[in-house]
Amino acid sequence: MAAAAAEPECDVVMAAPDGPGEADSDEETRREAEAFKEQGNAYYAKKDYNEAYNYYTKAIDTCPNNASYYGNRAATLMMLGRFREALEDAQQSVRLDDSFVRGHLREGKCHLSLGNAMAASRCFQRVLELDHKNTQAQQELKNATTVLEYEKIAEVDFEKRDFRKVVFCMDRALEFAPACHRFKILKAECLALLGRYPEAQSVASDILRMDSTNADALYVRGLCLYYEDCIEKAVQFFVQALRMAPDHEKACLACRNAKALKAKKEDGNKAFKKGNYKLAYELYTEALGIDPNNIKTNAKLYCNRGTVNSKLRKLEEAIDDCTNAVKLDDTYIKAYLRRAQCYMDTEQYEDAVRDYEKVYQTEKTKEHKQLLKNAQVELKKSKRKDYYKILGVDKNASEDEIKKAYRKRALMHHPDRHSGASAEVQKEEEKKFKEVGEAFTILSDPKKKARYDSGQDLEEDGLNMGDFDANNIFKAFFGGPGGFSFEASGPGNFFFQFG
Repeated sequence: MAAAAAEPECDVVMAAPDGPGEADSDEETRREAEAFKEQGNAYYAKKDYNEAYNYYTKAIDTCPNNASYYGNRAATLMMLGRFREALEDAQQSVRLDDSFVRGHLREGKCHLSLGNAMAASRCFQRVLELDHKNTQAQQELKNATTVLEYEKIAEVDFEKRDFRKVVFCMDRALEFAPACHRFKILKAECLALLGRYPEAQSVASDILRMDSTNADALYVRGLCLYYEDCIEKAVQFFVQALRMAPDHEKACLACRNAKALKAKKEDGNKAFKKGNYKLAYELYTEALGIDPNNIKTNAKLYCNRGTVNSKLRKLEEAIDDCTNAVKLDDTYIKAYLRRAQCYMDTEQYEDAVRDYEKVYQTEKTKEHKQLLKNAQVELKKSKRKDYYKILGVDKNASEDEIKKAYRKRALMHHPDRHSGASAEVQKEEEKKFKEVGEAFTILSDPKKKARYDSGQDLEEDGLNMGDFDANNIFKAFFGGPGGFSFEASGPGNFFFQFG
């Protein structure tokens, strides 16, 4: 907001001289002071506020008891943004002349610009006592009331951790109080808590340029570094803030948390490197409880704990930890990679592909491309029939193990064995019998098995699994026609007879 302009001419209260000689001397002094004031007014009108300031200062030095000179210099200082100095001049002007309306107005505007809305209100109320129709004082009093309301709302919202609302309130309050460091610091702190670190750093740096010893600004600078996981540098700023203000509670707490977080994380890393995964898990868990606001560090801690859980083969817990990590930091590639590997290990291939795609879109490296390709192959394989599962064998099963498994499953599901069952059961068993033959056809042939294991589409290779006859496979395996039959020995009981 623009400061009130100094009047081109100021009223001068003429003091009665004690004698003729003194009267001449005082009159000459007053004329000299008035000349300086007029020159100041001329420069002020040209918006050369630095020169205006110099001439008003000369007027004050020449005649230090004139309220209007202090009032004019206050107006000039306000235009230069030097509100604290302007406040002192405005206060001096009303000490010299309590009926000086412009002096009270300027004092109020300085208080308001510096964020002291209560003191500003008292000044504007004094103006209205002197001139109850003063429209400027009426408007400024409303502005002061508005600032007080925004302060109260911001205080409540900060307690509710609604930091966006606090930023909004401080932005509105700063429209009336542009020189208030307290409002700027609260805004910067909330920006840091929202993860908007560059904006928070900018606000704090602006204050430190004007006041390098401002403990609140030093604290906010440290807070930004702390939340960006630059903990050692952050501690330096917190220590510096505490040197400026030993009782700064927030800096003290942040410094303590930063040191504790750094120590726990390092201890967890040492335990992990030594293979003491249980201890590493406990230390990372303790570290996560230190400061929920430190998003980046906590994301790394969750990922580290996820790695520990994967080592302990607690894969679902590892996935949960990595999920928490990417919720906190959706750019955290390491967490996506760790979670994707856990998805692969638990055969959740669609989820693995999704994570690897996210990684490859962010960092297009050969390694990430290969990981994505591998996951896509496994996903494709997972959507086909699992012939190993159908036969009940491991993927590394030998040729003899595959034959034994086929013998067992083929006899178990052979249609003749279930001829007395319901139509629904017969249909299901016939389906399983066919799948067992299909599985054996592929896994007993080294070339077909190799293509199947590599994820190739067997039908594209000319093998139409819908055309083969499971009975022919069965007969060939058990020695041809007449070599095998099922005989019933009683209701629901069968025995096998070989020729």
